[in-house]
Amino acid sequence: MAPRWLRPDSSHAGSRKTVYSKAVLLGALALGLAQGLPAQALVPYVYVPQRQELEGAGLGIAQAAARLLRLGQAGDAARLAALTVQLLPDDPRGWVLLAEAQLRSNQLEQAGIALAKAKQLDPRNPGIWFAEGSLALRGGKPSEAITLLEQGLKLDKGNAGAFFDLGNARILLGQSDQALAAFERASSLRKGFWEALNNQGLVLFEQGKTKAAVQRWRQVLAIKPDAAEPSLALAAGLFATGTEGRQEALDLTNKALDSEPNYVLESYQKEQLWGPKLRRITQELLLLPDLKPVVDRALANASPEGESSEGE
Repeated sequence: MAPRWLRPDSSHAGSRKTVYSKAVLLGALALGLAQGLPAQALVPYVYVPQRQELEGAGLGIAQAAARLLRLGQAGDAARLAALTVQLLPDDPRGWVLLAEAQLRSNQLEQAGIALAKAKQLDPRNPGIWFAEGSLALRGGKPSEAITLLEQGLKLDKGNAGAFFDLGNARILLGQSDQALAAFERASSLRKGFWEALNNQGLVLFEQGKTKAAVQRWRQVLAIKPDAAEPSLALAAGLFATGTEGRQEALDLTNKALDSEPNYVLESYQKEQLWGPKLRRITQELLLLPDLKPVVDRALANASPEGESSEGE
């Protein structure tokens, strides 16, 4: 909508004022010419925001970007965060926000650039080290991730997410005891951190501690009843223990694959850090005749790239 003072409606007082102002202006110009004064061109006035106003706008945009990030709209958040760092280039918080949004929207190279700028501005910010650790983890560099995460944890010993990432890096390096300790630390720091409990189950199952793994996955489903991963993992765990939990295993598998069909793919299970023992027993479970309809449906609906549709 056009600003009120630009509406071409001569019935409004604002328009009458504009007509009057033009008449005054023309009169003044005529008087100036009559007196031999040089006429000046009418130069439009461009408003330049003050520093304080730019800072206020930048912080407002950053808050909007953070809200979008919490809602899972990482791409939109990244675009707003990019505007924030243009307005506030010396504020490391904006660069961290931009990097986080880019990381979540798979703009890994750009996220690395933003994090480098943030670290240059604020090298003792643990969040920057954690984000760099996550980026290294996503880039398939678990050893580098561990170094970065541990450096951040020296500055912030109570960050549950950092311990979770640390556990994932340890899994990738085959360091199961250290991975389990990191996941246990993560779940102790954040109430209801079901992902950390779930990954404890993954480690315990590979260690041959099936009953303990089953107990962890039951804990997860008490917190997040509709989560596909712990549902299928629990089904596999019950299947591994014998025929006693067979019907529950079938029900859980149906629920899991209807919720997230990608879990029918062994390649996708591996991406989610499922170990070889759990993947093998799950494939045996999925061969049961009773599960053929749901398995066929999942195979038809699974995305070739293995992109998850499960909400967190």
